[in-house]
Amino acid sequence: MSQHPDNLIAVVDMGSSKTRVLIAEINDGALRYRGHGIVDSAGTRKGVIAELRPAAESLNKAAELAEKRADAVIEKCIVSIGGPHVRGVNSRGGISLGSNRMREITREDVRAAVDRARSISLPPDREVIHLLPQQFILDEQPGIHDPIGMVGNRLEVNLHIATCSASAQQSLVTCANRSGLEVSETVYEGIAAAEATLSADERELGVCLIDVGANTTELIVFFEGSVAHTAVIPIGGDHFSNDLAVGLHISPEEAEWIKQHYGNAVVTSVSTLAEIELHGMPGFEPRMIKQRLVGEILEPRARELFHMLRDNLRQGGVLEALGAGCVLTGGGSRLAGMIDVAESLLRVPARIGSPVPLSRMPDELAQPECATLVGTLLYTHRTSILRAAEDHSLRAKLRAIFAGSL
Repeated sequence: MSQHPDNLIAVVDMGSSKTRVLIAEINDGALRYRGHGIVDSAGTRKGVIAELRPAAESLNKAAELAEKRADAVIEKCIVSIGGPHVRGVNSRGGISLGSNRMREITREDVRAAVDRARSISLPPDREVIHLLPQQFILDEQPGIHDPIGMVGNRLEVNLHIATCSASAQQSLVTCANRSGLEVSETVYEGIAAAEATLSADERELGVCLIDVGANTTELIVFFEGSVAHTAVIPIGGDHFSNDLAVGLHISPEEAEWIKQHYGNAVVTSVSTLAEIELHGMPGFEPRMIKQRLVGEILEPRARELFHMLRDNLRQGGVLEALGAGCVLTGGGSRLAGMIDVAESLLRVPARIGSPVPLSRMPDELAQPECATLVGTLLYTHRTSILRAAEDHSLRAKLRAIFAGSL
C-alpha cells in the first residue's frame, strides 16, 4: 500500500448500528473519494462505547476495508461524536476596546471576546466540542457576522457552546488508539450531518436538521446562518424495530426487515387488505398478519419522537424560527411516513437530506445514513482551509512587521 499522509483525510462514524470509515484525498484543493469501509458495530450502546474491545475490533475491520479500497495506510482520523450526553448552551460575553476612542477590531479581539463568552461554569466531566459564534454586537449594534476591520469601543458575542461527556469522548479516542489510529479532532454528529445536507439559504431562513440514528436523534437548528440550538432526543430507529419485535413476537432481525420493507409511520397510508407473512420465533409456524398492524405499532413511536422534538425546540425558543422547515437524515429517516409525521407535528415543510456526493464517490455513500460520515469529511476540509487562510494572513502580517523594521 502507498502512503500519502499529507493529502489524505480519514473520518470515522462509530454509530450504534454501523461503524463507518471514509478516506478521501485533497487534490488541487478539492476532495476526491479514495475508499471506505462499513461493518456492523459491536460494543456500542445508546450512542456511546460500552465495551472497548469489540468496538475497537469493529473500527479496525472498517479501517482495513477502507485502506484496502484506497490503497493507502491511514494513521490519523477525525471522529464524529453524538449520543444523549451531548448538550448545547448559549452564552454571551465581550471586551472593551478602549474608553477614550474607537479603534479597529483585530482577529485577536474576536478571540478575546469568544474566550470571555466561553468562560462559563461547566461541570468537571464536560468537554467543549465546538464554540459557534451566533452573532457579534459592536457598540450595541447586533447582527454582525465578521467584525474584523470594523471600528468601535466594545465588542460582544453571542456564542453557542456544544459540550459532551469527557469520559465518552475519551472512550472514542481510546478505541481509535487500540485500532492503530490517532484522533486529531472530534466533530458533533449534528454539525457534520448539517454540513453535508443543508443549503446556505436554509441556514439563513431557519432550519432544523434532524439526524435519526439507531439509538438517538441528533438535532441542530440554524437561524440567520448560525447555530441557534443543539440537542439529542433519546429515541432512534432501533426503538421502532424493538417495538415491532415485541408487538409481533418476532426476532430483532426480522423486525428490522419488516420495518424497512413494510413499515409506515402513518397507519392510514396502508391498505386495509394488504397482508404480510411473519416467520416468528424459532419453533413457531409462519403466520399471516394485516400490514396495517405494523403501522399501528410504528405510528405511536414516530409521534412520540416528534412530540419530544417539538417540545425541545419550544423550550429552546427556536420552534418559530424554522422558516425553511426541517430536514430529516440518518437511517431512521428512511421509514415511510416520517416526513408526514414531521410536517403534521412541527407545522413546517420537511424533506429527506442526502449527503452531497464527492468526486468518484459510490452511490452506497450518497444515502441519508451516511450524512454524518460524509459531513465530517466536508466539515474537516472546510475548517482546515479556514485555518490555513488565517495562518497565511498571520505570516503575511509578521513579514510586513519585520520588513518595516529593517
